[in-house]
Amino acid sequence: MKEDLLLEYLKAVCPGRGRIQKSAQLERALHVSGNELRRLIHRLRKRGVPIASSRDGYFYAVTAGEVYSTIRQLKRMASGLEAAICGLEGALEKFGGVPIEAQRSGFDGERRSDGAGELFADRRKRASGVRDDDGGDTP
Repeated sequence: MKEDLLLEYLKAVCPGRGRIQKSAQLERALHVSGNELRRLIHRLRKRGVPIASSRDGYFYAVTAGEVYSTIRQLKRMASGLEAAICGLEGALEKFGGVPIEAQRSGFDGERRSDGAGELFADRRKRASGVRDDDGGDTP
């Protein structure tokens, strides 16, 4: 229900980058918290709704370029998160190098199909293959 309200609001009030609204403006207009707004946007995007964003806020994309710009921004965020995960996994070496999943579940780094048991070195190698914004491999 709130997803539909957000979608209609964005279509009517925020079509295109020129009509962007800050998160706080959307929160006030729709009477939702920041966390709820991000959850709603995430759900709508998963459904294929072209909600674009930048550092300045959110808007309903009206061009492919606006969607592509948001995709690039999200990929940079994902790459940054993967780098942080790898760094923290590197910190695990101070604790004997056992993956945190193994410490929690007690399966000692056993490989699982979902990657949860992936060893630190394997994940670091996989993360190094993340593509940069120009389509090339990052070092």
